[in-house]
Amino acid sequence: MTTVQLRPPGNRVSPRAVWLWTVTNAIVAVLSTAALSLGAWTVDSFRWSWLPGWVVDNVWLAPLLFGTYSLVETVVAPQWRYRVHRWEVTGDVVYTLEGWLNRTWQLVPVARIQTVDHTQGWLERLFGLATLKIQTASHAGSSTIEGLAEDQARRLAEELAARAGELRDDAT
Repeated sequence: MTTVQLRPPGNRVSPRAVWLWTVTNAIVAVLSTAALSLGAWTVDSFRWSWLPGWVVDNVWLAPLLFGTYSLVETVVAPQWRYRVHRWEVTGDVVYTLEGWLNRTWQLVPVARIQTVDHTQGWLERLFGLATLKIQTASHAGSSTIEGLAEDQARRLAEELAARAGELRDDAT
């Protein structure tokens, strides 16, 4: 009986993905911190009597702590995520590895692929990137590769769709 050693996939996503993830995190951080600050200002200004005194006295801690966390996440997470985020397509399997705290390995058999979607949000278009979504009949078997260069994602989608069609035709 042979044992198979799981190895990291060989291809990294585009280095521009770091900028995409940084900008995305920054937008979420600014909007969320602003919303928390507005809430804190409202509580502080109106001194709502129905709230406990310690809440009113420390209401500005919420946006301060969240803003600090968001700053660290915006600076550290995209770099860390880039080091981990990988993909590879072999003759019969699509390998993906993603995550920056929790890591997810996925091996999707090409013969099980039902659809391959090439998507691009407005920020991805701005950075010339795209996301490849590989769907199987099982949700657990589906995979996503974020941060691919746009032309690479398009070529890979066409190649995987053609290869999946060939393998399905061979199985019947």
